[in-house]
Amino acid sequence: IPTKDAGSTLKFVEHLSDREIEVLRLIAAGLSRQEIASQLVLSGNTVKTHARNIYSKLGVSSQMQAVTKARALGVLKSE
Repeated sequence: IPTKDAGSTLKFVEHLSDREIEVLRLIAAGLSRQEIASQLVLSGNTVKTHARNIYSKLGVSSQMQAVTKARALGVLKSE
């Protein structure tokens, strides 16, 4: 789990792929997995895999926790 200093945050963000960040943004926007799959032209299973990888990298177990932590780390902008 990264600390909140700038160096760790930057190092942490590098571990999320561009596609994972894109999926995370759509999760934060409230889209369902199927809606994300349709918008990104992916299968539902691929979106599920991306979500599982995001949760693992963020050290969380739910969409809400992932969005909250990503915002706290500066991966996603707070709205």
